[in-house]
Amino acid sequence: MKIHREGRRPIIAVLAGSALGIAGLSQVSALATAVFGLLAAVLSVLVVQFFRNPKRLIARESLHLVYAPADGKVVVIEAVEEPEYIQKRCWMISIFMSPLNVHANRCPISGEVRYVKYHPGKYLVAWHPKSSVENERFTTVIGHARGEVLVRQIAGAVARRICNYLHVGQQVTQGQELGFIKFGSRVDVFLPLDSEIAVGLGDIVKGNKTVLATLP
Repeated sequence: MKIHREGRRPIIAVLAGSALGIAGLSQVSALATAVFGLLAAVLSVLVVQFFRNPKRLIARESLHLVYAPADGKVVVIEAVEEPEYIQKRCWMISIFMSPLNVHANRCPISGEVRYVKYHPGKYLVAWHPKSSVENERFTTVIGHARGEVLVRQIAGAVARRICNYLHVGQQVTQGQELGFIKFGSRVDVFLPLDSEIAVGLGDIVKGNKTVLATLP
């Protein structure tokens, strides 16, 4: 299993802390050492699985298809006014990422990065309606001949760090790594109103595997 680069330090910290704790407790109590060792093992497994980064190949590259940029559950599909960049009505598809999901984020389309901006903010629970405009977030816009797609990485109540690896003017390919969000979080995708939505509320989606919509 491949581990994401963002997980190297946390995993080393957990393993080092576990080793030190076991070494210290071994001088005190065998029972305490066994209990701590079990808890440390469970924590280590959880941290490792959180930072897993499975290889995901795009099944079929297309200028028309918009792939899910994240793993998770579709919690919102609605037409909204997007005030930051698009500044008109468009489709918004929100994907909630639980701590059990893969948290690597990927480019939903190929094209040119036209806008990247970080916004500090609150840490409302990720499914809160206002989290898209009030929480800590990163907004990225990728455009090509068929239109522009805005991806918003949103921190949740637990997440305190959003990583974004893109810059304006960069050429990206569909499925390329966009960033990473640590712990529970959400990703919003904004699409032109004439897009054909391919998912429904409650659907479980996977980055680079699930087609969210077809561009006109």
